[in-house]
Amino acid sequence: MVEFFSKLNDALARSFIGKWFLLEGCGKPKERVGSRFTTELRAGLTTWAAMAYIISVNAAILSDTGGTCVCTRDDLCISDPDYLACQNEVRQDLITTTAAIAALSSFLMGALANLPVGLAPGLGLNAYFAYSIVGFHGSGVVSYREALAAVFLEGWLFFILSLLGLRQWLVRIMPQSLVLAVGAGIGLFIAFIGLSGGGLGVIGGDTTNFVGLGGCTPDNYVSADLVGYCKGGVLRSPTMWLGIFVGGILTVLMMLYRIRGAILIGIFIVAIISWPRPTAVTYFPHTDLGDQRFDFFKKVVTFHPINKIGNAIDYAYGKGHVWYALITFLYVDILDTTGTLYSMAKFAGLRDPVTLDFENSTIAYCVDAFSISMGALMGTSPVTAYVESATGISEGGKTGLTAMTTGFMFFISVFFSPIFASIPSWATGSALIIVGSLMIRNVIEINWDYLGDAVPAFLTLIIIPLTYNIAYGVIAGIFSYIILNGVPYILRKISCGKIVPPNYEDSEGWVIPPGSILPYWIRKLLGRTGDGGVEEEIPGSGSEEGRHDSVLGSASDPSESMHEKTEKSGSPAPQNVL
Repeated sequence: MVEFFSKLNDALARSFIGKWFLLEGCGKPKERVGSRFTTELRAGLTTWAAMAYIISVNAAILSDTGGTCVCTRDDLCISDPDYLACQNEVRQDLITTTAAIAALSSFLMGALANLPVGLAPGLGLNAYFAYSIVGFHGSGVVSYREALAAVFLEGWLFFILSLLGLRQWLVRIMPQSLVLAVGAGIGLFIAFIGLSGGGLGVIGGDTTNFVGLGGCTPDNYVSADLVGYCKGGVLRSPTMWLGIFVGGILTVLMMLYRIRGAILIGIFIVAIISWPRPTAVTYFPHTDLGDQRFDFFKKVVTFHPINKIGNAIDYAYGKGHVWYALITFLYVDILDTTGTLYSMAKFAGLRDPVTLDFENSTIAYCVDAFSISMGALMGTSPVTAYVESATGISEGGKTGLTAMTTGFMFFISVFFSPIFASIPSWATGSALIIVGSLMIRNVIEINWDYLGDAVPAFLTLIIIPLTYNIAYGVIAGIFSYIILNGVPYILRKISCGKIVPPNYEDSEGWVIPPGSILPYWIRKLLGRTGDGGVEEEIPGSGSEEGRHDSVLGSASDPSESMHEKTEKSGSPAPQNVL
């Protein structure tokens, strides 16, 4: 069997497939050492196993908005059976949409950009879309249709920025501590969602203190209209404890022993336990909504068409709130996707240490931008690159075959939508908390030694979860950074360097990154490339490389800075999102 696979790998390496994806043995100058066809397939399956939880999690988060369902009641239709039935159909639509756009975007990333990076609707971005823009049951500043319009336009603006080479430059000019704080703040935000009613229900409402302990049974609610507000009997919900011990503790134990797809396994164990009807933790109670869910679940394998959210865009670009959402999507997504792509490219050994660019970067950014707009047409929040791709890369994935395999597995998932639609919130709540705990590690790299860096970072970190709004945290961080660093700068200039904070030398420092912002194809047209099509060395780039590595890698996750540690130890990168 070993000999058979070895011959198969050698034959495919010499074929068109090997030459296109630069497999080892293809004879091309830039063949990727160590890349083998069967290894790429295994790496793609690993990436899919690490990412597949997003199918149910994304549907759970976005369906909280109600999608295109219309509520005409003042109580946000919390107990309206017709609205809840419509919302359940939206959730089923989102199962299909999430799997479909993840399949399309991952496949294109592999086929066109030849990168081992999977894409799907991003955690954090979907939470911002759901809770800060559209709002619970449509209570936000814009409608679901208008929010999709903002995402659609964002994709095409990103496409233009990608062609002009501005995306990687924009993320590099952001102060490092703020970049780190945004990622950590989103982690807290996601964890808070996982703890609240959209997840485990450990945190509930409180009529005096706003938030408090939850987890009570429905007979202990303050009223039928205040779902999750407990008047007593907190932490007694059987579904909550099922999610904590099986979906949470068991999953973390599997991750400790590096079991591939641990998050996905934990979600499915909780879901399977919740499927039998005559139990205290069933997802299919004997109610109208429970019967409707169970009827769909019994189909097992089917194709659920996108009825409620497909091509539902309302191109209301004359409204200011739509542009508010668009600008925030642009900013957060630049930090997210750009940083993740850089991190994964370096982890796979595909980034140039001098130019700080990676192979096919322009194509990769264009694929990401195109996928964002296509996702909006399918009815979902922005698509982004996933740090879970590091699990596949650690399995040996170095080429686009890894991403194409991941995309194919998501395509298969489209036809199992009844299974994914029947995964309860208490099954995904622990996954959100675990992902948040992985993202919070960014805080250890924030510059806490200088208040001009520490206070803006802390404000960003704390305001994001407490306001349920990423934009407010980003705005608070930027404005406080400008004031706290701008005033000392002005005083230092006016006093000719005499009025300076005592520990000013501990400040992080902010510089405009060196090197051209133009992509390779424009430099080629202008004749500004070096030998072999690689940009000539940038003066002074060597001294700045460490700083940029830290900034770019932390734009969405600390895996960039941790890569050198994992590289020395030989252990795979930790699973993470965003």
